[in-house]
Amino acid sequence: MTETRFEELKRYVRFGEEDARALLAFRPAAAPHFSRIAREFYERIREHEEAHAVFTGEAQIERLQRSMVRWMDRLLSGSYDEEYRKQTVAIGRMHVRVGLPQRYMFTAMALIRVALEDVANRELGGTSAQTRTALTRLLDLELSIMGESYFEDLEEQARRRDAMEAASLRSDLAGALRLYVTAIDVTPSLIVGLDGRGAIRLFNHAARKLTGHALEDVIGTSFIETLVPLESRPKDEPLLAALLRGPPAEHDEESMLRTRSGRLREIDWHFSRIASDVPGDIVLFAVGSDVTDTRSALQRLHRTEKLAALGTLAAGLAHEVRNPLNGAQLHIAFLQRALTHQRSEPDMLDAAAVVADEIKRLARLVTEFLDFARPSALTKQRMVVQSVLARVLELTAVPALTAGITVTVDAPPQELVVIADPGKVEQVVLNLVQNALEALAPAGKGHVVLRTRRTPRSVFIEVEDDGPGLPSPDAPIFDAFFSTKPSGTGLGLAITHRIVTDHGGSIDVDSQPGHTRFTFTIPIGGEP
Repeated sequence: MTETRFEELKRYVRFGEEDARALLAFRPAAAPHFSRIAREFYERIREHEEAHAVFTGEAQIERLQRSMVRWMDRLLSGSYDEEYRKQTVAIGRMHVRVGLPQRYMFTAMALIRVALEDVANRELGGTSAQTRTALTRLLDLELSIMGESYFEDLEEQARRRDAMEAASLRSDLAGALRLYVTAIDVTPSLIVGLDGRGAIRLFNHAARKLTGHALEDVIGTSFIETLVPLESRPKDEPLLAALLRGPPAEHDEESMLRTRSGRLREIDWHFSRIASDVPGDIVLFAVGSDVTDTRSALQRLHRTEKLAALGTLAAGLAHEVRNPLNGAQLHIAFLQRALTHQRSEPDMLDAAAVVADEIKRLARLVTEFLDFARPSALTKQRMVVQSVLARVLELTAVPALTAGITVTVDAPPQELVVIADPGKVEQVVLNLVQNALEALAPAGKGHVVLRTRRTPRSVFIEVEDDGPGLPSPDAPIFDAFFSTKPSGTGLGLAITHRIVTDHGGSIDVDSQPGHTRFTFTIPIGGEP
């Protein structure tokens, strides 16, 4: 019988039945550690921007962690046949598809090797030598098979280049590049050229950098199918078709763009339709600017300016109101004492009590005005995020239990350290958790999650609940004096926003019925 390539590789590294039995025997001892190893692996990735950039979000990371657990379980299954090889090939191709740089695939295998060998040393002690040898051989086999996926991807790119040459596409592209290369590849704007069918014929350096697509991946493909997310196509597809069919003209349009890794970016496009009678020639240029970060920053700046102006107004108003309030509070206390002493009618006592309560409420509002108008300076120091979340969990335990609501913390085992004001950060988290508890209280049940993770340059904290959500996704909840509560002052979230921006961070909300999530980020660096 002819020896397969996989069998030949196993023979080359001397991987045999004895190794398979050793790994299968190691499986019960190693399995309890799989989740921890996967979690630590992806926490490490968060520290490296280029590796972290291939992820679309936390949900994908959680799915990948579960996939890694299944992969380690398969690694120690004791069965290493042709089906096993096919599954390894599929994993390698997935790495290529999401754009993970090859060097991270090699170093990732080293991290897994060290973690599993450490488990073998601790669990098996002096009998671990055979198991560690078997792990080394098997992981080398995995690395070899996955590495072939990258080689195959390079071969495929070369094949496409050859096909382009055979069909004169490369010649057409070279001609276009000779005309536009200087202007196109030095500009920071995205420049995409489309032929009459809407296929991409020109894709400059800025477009490749933003989208993560190589030139060979996109030339000849549909602009709509390659770059436009599904939810934007009903609007963008008819517009593009009209531009391609119409006479020479120019048009500006704002649209969403999908990168290779699945991230969405907001782009301002300027379309220019030109006349051309050459089949397959470029007839439409799309020049785009990525305004995602700029618009987000402008929104935060506008919000901060509004808060500053309202803060100045609040400070002056609070000073003017506080003295009359103090006088009124003193005199209503005298009046209540006199009415009680004279045994007046209950209705008069009740009326006086209502007035006293309203004066106290106004006094609390004045105090919040001053807190909002005169924020104290930050006292930055080394802060462990998990400690702050634990403190908030302790402070909200009793009211949550009373309301029938569970509050949990989802945080990595490694300490997440930032330079920040612990008291102010605690104030932000506590305010968000209390808002969540108040939203869930009428139902007498619910769940609140405090979650924290790191990215290469920052740490984010989420407060998520399964309550009714905000009345409107566009509600100006961070504006001063806006409140969804009948008795709310509308200053809690405004103060929260100010604290976050004072730290150089940002805060956002995603809300719909049954799910509300506030997310705020804090930069990791900074001087104490």
